[in-house]
Formats: sequence, structure tokens, C-alpha cells
Amino acid sequence: MNLNSLDLNLLTALDALLREASVSRAALRMGLSQPAASHALQRLRDILGDPLLVRTGARMELTPRAQALRAPLAQALDQVRGLFVPDDFDAARSERQFRLMMPDLAVELLMPPLMEKVTRAAPNVRIDIVPWRGSAIFHAEFARTIDLVISIGNAFKGFHRQLLYVDSDALAVRRGHPLAAKLKRRETFLAARHVGVIIRGSNEDLIDTWLRAKGIERHISLVVSGYLEALHVAARTDLVAFVPRRLIAALSKQLGLVAVTPPLDPGIDEQFMFYPTRAQMDPGSIWLRRLMLETGRELEQAKRKLS
Repeated sequence: MNLNSLDLNLLTALDALLREASVSRAALRMGLSQPAASHALQRLRDILGDPLLVRTGARMELTPRAQALRAPLAQALDQVRGLFVPDDFDAARSERQFRLMMPDLAVELLMPPLMEKVTRAAPNVRIDIVPWRGSAIFHAEFARTIDLVISIGNAFKGFHRQLLYVDSDALAVRRGHPLAAKLKRRETFLAARHVGVIIRGSNEDLIDTWLRAKGIERHISLVVSGYLEALHVAARTDLVAFVPRRLIAALSKQLGLVAVTPPLDPGIDEQFMFYPTRAQMDPGSIWLRRLMLETGRELEQAKRKLS
């Protein structure tokens, strides 16, 4: 192929089409009209000699050739973009888009104060929170699209981590719960009906993993995929949610919840900020990480004032 005749914009179009497997969604991703995206697809088909996207029933699917192109194309575009990364980051003028992955409890605790800082310093910067994926399904292709991860543990390959804040777990029940005063007792805790939280990519609630190691099993009546869902259910039923204490405090007034110290203490939860090794010296990443670390420190300072 003669590279002099290749429009590099077609590579970004190809990337969008392969990621979305949909002409209309790829058009939205690129900020183009659907006819323009369809035209780009036709040009790519002619150049590559492959249909790339084929209709199967009501949906479009990638051909084997298109599937094989996804990873090397994403890597090549990352390298090309790296050639044009500026030496500094002008927050006030930047229109950069950052993609962050975090569980719902981190969105609730961190994003409102973080967005206040971002809005003041960089009003045109956009933050996208993408659906949570546990480390088991955090594959390399997806990881290349992420600027920051907020999580416990140390299981994200190719990422550095920094401690954001420390938390502990407590029992959340609705105000007026008939067993609230007795849940500190082990027998009452075990007899109570609980709502478990199993986030995407996990096999069970981390609390139950910890309890099982001690030969203890609680009565799970409902399983949800997020901590906010668990608290909303606990606020309107007699189910008990075993969740991070900071989250209960943040929503106690709004949802009518009270926190009860559990009879079994799982210890502290350390929430970390993970950032890609490839972005270690990227000025934009450094700027965002600084704001996130400031937000974490403010959470810690607020906790010390209350204690």
C-alpha cells in the first residue's frame, strides 16, 4: 500500500467502527454524520478488501479480519497520538476528555468535589465515568482507553497506584429498624436478612469472602451490583447492608439511614488511585492525578475533624 495516498483520518474512523460495531454509534463517537461514517466504512472496505462489518439479523457484527485489527490498530493510534502530546497542559484552554473507571461508591464520594475543582480550573475538560470492570475482565485493549482507576487492591497490570483515602465498613439500616440496637450482637447479625453487593467481574461480595475465611456465613436475601443500590434497598426495607462507612455517612440524611458497628470488624478499606505507566509523565494525567489526590486528602481531613 502507498501510504502517501492513505488518509490518516480513516484510521480513527476504522478505530471507532471496530469499537462500536455500529455505523451510527461510530458516527456519534467521531462527531460525524451517519452518511459520512458510512462513506468512511465504504472507503475502508475498498482499501482492505474486507466488508469489516456485516449485518446478522438486527445487528452488525465484525468480520474475523476486523476482529484481528482491533488491538494492533488501537496500539498504533496510541503511538501516533503520543507523537503530538504537548509538553505542557493548559487546563484553562484544554478540551481533553478523560476516562475514569470506579465503583459507584467512589463516584458518590469523589466526583462532586473533584468536578468542582475541574470546573474552576478547566471548564472545557470532560470526564467520562465508564462502567466498572473487575481485574478479571480488565483486558489490555480496554485498559488502553482508561486514564484513572479508583479501586481497592493491587490487581491492575501496567498501572501504578497511590493511596487516596482509608475507610472502614459498617452496617446500614433504615432509621427505626427493629433490630438496629441488637445488630452489634453476633447472633442477631447472623440471623438478619442481608443485601449483598457483587460488582461486575467479582464472584461474591468481598464481605462474604472475608466471613467465609472465618467459617462464618450470613443470610443473603438479595444481591445487587452496586453499593448505592444496596443502600436504597436498605432504606426502604428491613434488609441490612454491610458497606463502607463513608458512604453511609454521605447518604444517611437523604435516605434516612443509620450506621451500626458490626460485631465482626473486617478492618480498614484502602482506596487507591491507579494510573497507566504509559501516562506517568503526561502533563494532563499529572494534572488530573493531583486534583484526585487533593480530593482524597480532603476526605481524610473531614474525617479527622469529625472524630
